[in-house]
Amino acid sequence: MFDSRRHLLQSFAAFTGLLATSPFLLAHQAHPQPVPSPNAPTNPNAPQGLEGRGVSTPVDPKSIDKQNQAAIRSDVDKMFGLVSELKQELATTNTTSTLSVTFVKKAHEIEKLAKHVKDLAKG
Repeated sequence: MFDSRRHLLQSFAAFTGLLATSPFLLAHQAHPQPVPSPNAPTNPNAPQGLEGRGVSTPVDPKSIDKQNQAAIRSDVDKMFGLVSELKQELATTNTTSTLSVTFVKKAHEIEKLAKHVKDLAKG
């Protein structure tokens, strides 16, 4: 009788040990395949940035210069008109009192145009 109990306990211990270690044993058999990144290049031998994504075509610098010149001319013309209006308004107002809101807005607009012309001139 003790033999059968001992055999039953040994079988039960072996079975529970097998159940406890089965996840570790099965994990070594099934290797999950890595999922490729959606941002990874399709050609693994291609250097970074040379696969066609993000590479822009070169733009003709002469056409950019012509566009910048046209934009500079129009901005300078606008600035000249605003400065003329500001000069006339300054001549008619008393400078010892506070300046009007339209005067400050025109001065601010002239500043923005001057900065834009400066940025265009830098290239």
